[in-house]
Amino acid sequence: MRALITGVGGFVGRHLLAHLLEEGDNVCGLGRAADLSGIGSIRVFQADLSDRSAVTRVIREAQPEAVYHLAAQSSPAESLADPWATIGNNLLAQINLFEALLSSGHRPRVLVIGSSDEYGKVEPEDVPTHEDVPLRPTTPYAVSKVGQDVMGFQYFAQHGLPVVRVRPFNHTGPGHDARFVVPGLARQLAQIEAGAREPVLRVGNVNVERDFTDARDMVRAYRLALVAGSPGEVYNLGRGRSVRIAEMIGDLTSMCRAQVEIRVDPLLLRPSDIPRQVADTRRFTSLTGWQPRIPWHTTLADTLEYWRKQVASSQPSAVSSL
Repeated sequence: MRALITGVGGFVGRHLLAHLLEEGDNVCGLGRAADLSGIGSIRVFQADLSDRSAVTRVIREAQPEAVYHLAAQSSPAESLADPWATIGNNLLAQINLFEALLSSGHRPRVLVIGSSDEYGKVEPEDVPTHEDVPLRPTTPYAVSKVGQDVMGFQYFAQHGLPVVRVRPFNHTGPGHDARFVVPGLARQLAQIEAGAREPVLRVGNVNVERDFTDARDMVRAYRLALVAGSPGEVYNLGRGRSVRIAEMIGDLTSMCRAQVEIRVDPLLLRPSDIPRQVADTRRFTSLTGWQPRIPWHTTLADTLEYWRKQVASSQPSAVSSL
């Protein structure tokens, strides 16, 4: 299958690329030059998704049979600082992609990536959360994902574009950047081990609960959704059980090679934090049989080890006095 990944140089894009190549797909990518270091030998188009003519040229040249649309501004915290930068970026990029597909005359299957944040603060009786729970976004990022989600359905309903939508719950793993909770904590611990910061782990709200999946499992779900999902349909993706952030911190610190003090940092607290998220994935699992394979402890260990290597590579080399 000829597949195009937008945002191929990002965290999930790299894991998806590895999985598609393992599955024998013929993959090309679309990304920004700054994100493409070490991407491998696949063909990559350097284009800005805000430039419709550039995107149209990529689609006509790549002629994909499958499109995985991952490119987006994905940080809820950054969206609070500049709401329009996130909303405008995420919606314009997808409009340009869809219009380029329509003008090309091709109808590849398209996977649109939404988010569990679309559901917002769900009622307790709606946890675990299924796909028909009302969407109540509480951040500009979540608003942008609702927009991408319903736009995907609109292009299916109006133009017959075979769009499948997914709402992944939290996913993390090696390679995830430190703007997010698990890698942010892992980086701090790696820096403490290296003596690069004081032995204080700064945390936000430790009482919220999240449904975490390893990104390497999530990308398996993405391919299954694109291949087996029904166009126009939406599917929740997640492990189906929650982890309290305090428990996750305890697991990570138990792997740390140094003693640390845990301290709540008011700057890391978000007023819009959702208390508890758990995915009801029965619609997707009954269709595909997908289940996460990687244990949560392995995800944490691999993420911490990734950041140990990143911190070690950024430390000044010791200079011999001989």
